[in-house]
Amino acid sequence: MELDDELCLCFHVTKRKVVNFLRIEKPKRAGELSHCFGVGTGCGWCRPFLQRLFDQSQVCSSTDPLPDAGAYAEQRSRYIADGHGTPPPSTS
Repeated sequence: MELDDELCLCFHVTKRKVVNFLRIEKPKRAGELSHCFGVGTGCGWCRPFLQRLFDQSQVCSSTDPLPDAGAYAEQRSRYIADGHGTPPPSTS
């Protein structure tokens, strides 16, 4: 996933915004990422990925990169179709 790809598809929050939030605000818990434009508070699909970014921010190196934007959106569509989350009314 590139920095300018959307990480939170419900609220259109890019990976760059989350990475910068992590760098600048230094949240103590992954749940505090919701203060970054509401990321993770919609359907819930991005929460595991937010946790990974949070974990990566706590350690300097990462061995498990996020998927590319196309695969990410496709996986989220399956997540929604399987009934695991409900996007906000203004998104799909």
